[in-house]
Amino acid sequence: MSRRHKAGADEAEVDMTPMLDIVFIMLIFFIVTATFINERGLDVTRPDSDEPPPESQNVTILISISETGTISMEGRDIDVRAVRANVERLIAENPDSSVVVQADPQSESNLMVGVMDQARLAGAAGVSIAELQ
Repeated sequence: MSRRHKAGADEAEVDMTPMLDIVFIMLIFFIVTATFINERGLDVTRPDSDEPPPESQNVTILISISETGTISMEGRDIDVRAVRANVERLIAENPDSSVVVQADPQSESNLMVGVMDQARLAGAAGVSIAELQ
């Protein structure tokens, strides 16, 4: 004799309404009791006078590379090995100087990278690239 069970008779249903009520009550409790932190901003002290700040004398060290691979600096042709010494000398005269390398689009990229590396080794804070006009 085999017993047959009815599929719907043994299954029990769970009423989720009381659990949802408790979850909402807990949510309201935590929102009401939470402390919110008021973050303060930065205190900015503005200058009293309306005068513009004095202009700093930032000198730009210009190094140009021609299509043929000639490196020019201060109106004279130099070798890539002399870039570091010249940039060190100019930075010693004006420590806030930045270096701009103007390369011709037809020049070799490894020469431009070499010039930029030499300028960085000389202690230049900023080295920029510009296209030779």
